[in-house]
Amino acid sequence: MVFVCVFLFTIFLGLFLLREKAVVAATPELGHGNIFKIWNFDGNMAYQDIIEATLDFDFRYCIGTGAYGSVYRAVLPTRKVVAVKKLHGFEGVNPSFDSSFRNEAEVLSQIRHRHIVKLFGFCLHQRSMFLIYDYMERGSLFSVLKYDDEAVELNWKKRVNVVKGIASALSYMHHDCSPPILHRDVSSSNILLDSEFEGCLSDFGTARLLDPDSSNQTLLVGTRGYIAPELAFTMVVTEKCDVYSFGVLALEVMFGDHPGDFVSSMTTIKRSTQFAQNMMVQQLLDKRLPSPDEDVRLSREVVGVVKTALKCISCDPKLRPYMKEVSQELAKHPPRLTMPFRSVSVLHLMHSD
Repeated sequence: MVFVCVFLFTIFLGLFLLREKAVVAATPELGHGNIFKIWNFDGNMAYQDIIEATLDFDFRYCIGTGAYGSVYRAVLPTRKVVAVKKLHGFEGVNPSFDSSFRNEAEVLSQIRHRHIVKLFGFCLHQRSMFLIYDYMERGSLFSVLKYDDEAVELNWKKRVNVVKGIASALSYMHHDCSPPILHRDVSSSNILLDSEFEGCLSDFGTARLLDPDSSNQTLLVGTRGYIAPELAFTMVVTEKCDVYSFGVLALEVMFGDHPGDFVSSMTTIKRSTQFAQNMMVQQLLDKRLPSPDEDVRLSREVVGVVKTALKCISCDPKLRPYMKEVSQELAKHPPRLTMPFRSVSVLHLMHSD
């Protein structure tokens, strides 16, 4: 009897140790080359679940292709829907793609914010590299603004909330993380929307930790039309680069399209003054939505977003506010209008307190 008990205990202990070893092996540090780590799920089961849910990443489950991978929709046995970004095999041999993929896993595993896309886990193996995110039903902000039906659903109130959410996320990254994290590619393609049009910042492949003891010189990265002008000349990345990109994004949300021509017209003080004097805010807003002037509070909110965005796109980075200031400004009660909404000019917003 004693022998049987000892025998069973030995088997039990062996199985327990094997399980512990498997768990440890499933969650090594980022420095190792063979990594599999998933939160809120059993790691080994989750890997198989992802493979089965996508039929080993069959094209029919692909919902989009990004800069360095394709995104798949996967329904897990728990009925939880996730988005899986997979690095293609031919991209995996490219050091820059591999580095971006690992960088995104590292950054997102360290941060949590309601307006930053949630990373559930990742697999970093030379044969299979993928990241597992919360699934965002509406897709990218870029796509929503592109199609009229969805753009109309994204009404003024929802648009203001998207801008506020992204401002809060960037403020968290710049001021509440140590060291601060710069996104470096804030654009409408990298804002994802859920079923309620709540926005989340995504795509952290080019994100960078800001080192106060270095020059922070960098290669030019980002999306054309959102890159701060000084970055092209100095190649020095600062948090004010993200602020500029955010300003362009905020105007895009309000205008319904990328504000390239508008931003170009604001590049010099002389040109911007002449242009802004004759340009009414109401003329610039997305014409697919009814004018917000019938709702006093809503019109004040919209004007507040445009006013803050104008500060963010200043050509002089020293004149741009910090994201913490931007987020706090947008969270406050919107400014009172001293004139009818239709009479508010861009010049007035540029020079008002």
